Amino acid sequence: MHRNVFLIVGVLAIAACATSSAKDLARTAGDGARVILENDKVRVIELTVEPGASTGMHSHGDHIIYFLAPGEALQKNPDGTEEKRSLPAGHIEWGGPVSHDTVNRGSVASRTLIIELK
Repeated sequence: MHRNVFLIVGVLAIAACATSSAKDLARTAGDGARVILENDKVRVIELTVEPGASTGMHSHGDHIIYFLAPGEALQKNPDGTEEKRSLPAGHIEWGGPVSHDTVNRGSVASRTLIIELK
C-alpha cells in the first residue's frame, strides 16, 4: 500500500515538472532564449526569434518586455484568439500574468529582453 502511494506521488511530481517546463519560455523557445540573469527576485531572458519562427506556447507571471530591435509579431492565445503587433526598438511595456505563443511575422530576427518578476 505504502509503495503504491509513493509511486503515485512520484509520478505526479514528474508530471508537474514536465507541465511547468513546457510553459517556460527559456525551454519552449529553444536556442533563441538565453537566461542572462536569474536570482530569487528576477529572471532576465534575452530572446531572439528568427523570421517565421515561434516561441512556443509559454507563460509569464508579472513581467517587463524591452524591445531591442523593431518587431512584427503575431501573438496566439490559448483560447484561439490572435493579435498582430508592430513595435519599435526601444519600446518597453509591463505585462501581467499571461500564456501565449509569439510568431515573428517580420523579415528580420526580433530581439527582446523579458524581465520576469518572481
